[in-house]
Amino acid sequence: MKPVNVSDYRELARRRLPKIFFDYIDGGSFDEMTMQANRVDFGDFALKQNVLVEPRPQDLSATYLGARHPLPFMLGPVGFLGLYAGGGEAKAVRAAHAVEIPFCLSTFSIASLADLRAETTGPLHFQLYVLKDRTLCEEFIVAAEHAGVDTLFVTVDTAITGIRERDVRNGFRSLTKVTPRLFARLLLRPRWLADIALRGTPSVRAIEHRAEFGRGALEQAANLSRGIDNTLSWKDIAWLRERWRGKLVIKGVLDADDAVKARDAGCDGIVISNHGGRQLDGASSTIRALPSIRAAVGPDFCLMVDGGIRRGTDIIKIIGLGADGVMLGRAYAYGLSAAGEHGVAGVIAILKKEISISLTLMGIASIDELKARGREVVTDRLSFETTH
Repeated sequence: MKPVNVSDYRELARRRLPKIFFDYIDGGSFDEMTMQANRVDFGDFALKQNVLVEPRPQDLSATYLGARHPLPFMLGPVGFLGLYAGGGEAKAVRAAHAVEIPFCLSTFSIASLADLRAETTGPLHFQLYVLKDRTLCEEFIVAAEHAGVDTLFVTVDTAITGIRERDVRNGFRSLTKVTPRLFARLLLRPRWLADIALRGTPSVRAIEHRAEFGRGALEQAANLSRGIDNTLSWKDIAWLRERWRGKLVIKGVLDADDAVKARDAGCDGIVISNHGGRQLDGASSTIRALPSIRAAVGPDFCLMVDGGIRRGTDIIKIIGLGADGVMLGRAYAYGLSAAGEHGVAGVIAILKKEISISLTLMGIASIDELKARGREVVTDRLSFETTH
């Protein structure tokens, strides 16, 4: 099957990956209501079609995180990319930098920042989980500085991990090594297994030197997860703001008051995020949270959004409702899992084409014009249908 959209890449990923890893990418917490809302709520907004507009050169570039980028989206942090494809993080970053968009590495990654810097000179960001062990936290920050990381994303919505029932059933994070039963399941995906096995036993490179985290990615990830500081508060954000000289972005904000606090604490932006529906089930979708947050923080504070993005029209709606940029997660992870670097590049190309076609049909020539016209061209569907 030749994929023509992100959903096709998802299906190819499902066929290629062992169930334990596909469900980790694909699942949410509890009843997965928030994860579903992230998708469904895009349907609450309509795009305004304009015809017979004089053709103009199209410009899909956008300004976010203090820089101009060729596309209004970037690749956000997704854990364990190196378990979905051999050298997964390197493949993803190469695909991102081939089109000159940023890539953000997760704390829970197989490759380290130093590994990626050896691959590319392009823009690298890092997503930090603040740990109880501040010494290790400091090591991560120093590694980010050495790798020339421009922006530090601090995830703040994981004080306690939501119950992701697919992971519970599959044993993800409870298994610390490959058991005979798990190995039997992995054998059902021989192409994936060969790809991973060629690179040796996967390990979280950033903590390999720490014997207390164990050996192998499964054990290291379980121990690292237990090390996340569940007492994280605004005083820790103040410490990070003083410690980190680059851009500081808070990831995991859904409430307008929290967004204002982040702005007032000296942060350079926030990511409106519900962790892909993997934490508080029943929380707002990100697109529903966006308008009130933009109204609260004003026009100049950087707002990034993730959650449920599968179409170029999703990105158009997010930008039209007030965001500066979009962070992809599952969408490119599906591409990576299905077809490696080529799959990530395929997802990027599909979304770019969908944005281009849709803006043309809307009579809009650029992302800047889309932002300027905002709610004129992205409307609540109910009010749109009432007036038409």
